[in-house]
Amino acid sequence: MKILRRTAQAAGLWLAFTAVAFAGEPLKIATSAGPVGQLAAFAAKLAKDKGQDVKIVELSDWVALNEVVNSGEVDANLFQHATYLALQNKQRGFNLVQADKVGVIAPVGLFSKKIKTLDEIKSGDSVAIPNEPLNGARGLILLERAGLIKLTPGKGFSVSKFDIIENPKNLKIVELDPAQTYRSLDDVTLALVNITYLIPAGGDPKSALIIDRTVDDGLVLRFTARPDKKDDPRLKAFIQVFNSPEVKQFIEEKIPAFIPAGFGS
Repeated sequence: MKILRRTAQAAGLWLAFTAVAFAGEPLKIATSAGPVGQLAAFAAKLAKDKGQDVKIVELSDWVALNEVVNSGEVDANLFQHATYLALQNKQRGFNLVQADKVGVIAPVGLFSKKIKTLDEIKSGDSVAIPNEPLNGARGLILLERAGLIKLTPGKGFSVSKFDIIENPKNLKIVELDPAQTYRSLDDVTLALVNITYLIPAGGDPKSALIIDRTVDDGLVLRFTARPDKKDDPRLKAFIQVFNSPEVKQFIEEKIPAFIPAGFGS
């Protein structure tokens, strides 16, 4: 009887919680276009089936994605990991925070239209990496992992092209906007491409010459909000929907290059 009573009380609390969460204005979530946007839209459809109105706003400018959260134009965003968020908070004067542990990891890889294996790289070949510090660092680290360069040890994601201490093939490092590295493959031999840009451009993650699928907590794309919005009942209700077997299955079946993280926590 006590168990039944506790179950009923829990159900009542959930109904009360969702009633508050679903009242008033729809929850607005900003996200990047492409696979992350598709993931957010799928979760929003699940939420709608449960009675919650969630509006997904897709933007291509990563800086704008944080600006609209900071200004209050949207309630939260889903596109970035803690490492990038810390950089944005420092550079832009934001005070944004991650709202929950659940999220997804978007790998990066080295791709080419001119060679089939890394052994085919010739002296003086060009390599495109993002001009954004964090993903540029991920590109350099992956080049080192591929045995093509050596970097100053111990700098982690703070490395830049000026930290290349060995470059036996005299590779030319070309820094481009992250959204342009895949398009540069007609001109360069090799390019570091984030999966979030690769898939919308029609690229195949399986064609990577080497891919970084490192499961690092600092690389999990999570919901981000202002501190005063972090505990918004509407956001909490939507994250609970996102943290579901259906969303995890969507990731595994529809965007298998991505890695689910924090589900069930």
